[in-house]
Amino acid sequence: MIVDQVTELPRPPQRPAGGHKGTFGRTLLIGGSRGMGGAISLAGMGALRSGAGLVYLMIPKGVADIVAGHNPAYLTLPLPEDESGRITTITYDDIQSQLESKDSLGLGPGVGQSEHLKQLFRDILLHEEKPIVVDADGLNMLAEMPNVLHEGPVPRVLTPHPGEFARLADLPIKTILQHRQQVAAEFADNYDVTLVLKGEKTIVTDGHRLYVNTTGNSGMATGGTGDVLTGIITGLLGQGMLAFEAAQLGVYLHGLAGDLAAQEMSQPGMISSDLSHFLGRAWLQFYAHHDSNK
Repeated sequence: MIVDQVTELPRPPQRPAGGHKGTFGRTLLIGGSRGMGGAISLAGMGALRSGAGLVYLMIPKGVADIVAGHNPAYLTLPLPEDESGRITTITYDDIQSQLESKDSLGLGPGVGQSEHLKQLFRDILLHEEKPIVVDADGLNMLAEMPNVLHEGPVPRVLTPHPGEFARLADLPIKTILQHRQQVAAEFADNYDVTLVLKGEKTIVTDGHRLYVNTTGNSGMATGGTGDVLTGIITGLLGQGMLAFEAAQLGVYLHGLAGDLAAQEMSQPGMISSDLSHFLGRAWLQFYAHHDSNK
């Protein structure tokens, strides 16, 4: 298998002067559960700061007020919850009309795991033709049904850390850490997905191309940073970027926001919510570099 190493960053989504909310995409994120409302809130902030026109959060009703209070720009869609505060009862058929009007979907931040959620996510992955990002417990449930990736349409972007990838690929973490590029590219090629293998020098690959990220620092090793990344990539997909390019630009901006946050707040002093606050500066720095290389 020949994999091309990519170093050049992609062009960002266009921002036409006459654009409106719909022009810049309708992004829907499904997640949250009792005690994990922060995860879906952070993902929502990532999507908003990616440039998405409208960001919808499909969440259990028990965390709806908490999530809505995190940012007034969210459009919240509360759903029934089970005794553990996880989304329940609702089927794919029940929410299909909501999904039809969206440009990209993100599954998993803070959602928890249950047989009901596993079936719901399975049906979404099998039937939805729009781009989908899968993260967190979405990945843990996907590890129990990986053939869904063969059976469903593309594009799909998976964003595991090494532990989640070990479950997905059924490989020892030691093997993954020793052969990150090889195992990531082989998995992406086998399942026809774009894989974001997180960690120092995050890898993005679709099995044919491979990008090693150059931004980010150990201050980002704190709860919630991956949720922000999920939102960024999902938002970029909703603005019309292709899967590999959206993942590549997403991890670069995410890491750059972390670098800018660390410069001002220190690595130990930064937290995941700081990333969304520094994404605006990351965009400015990216545009300055992008424009100077035209």
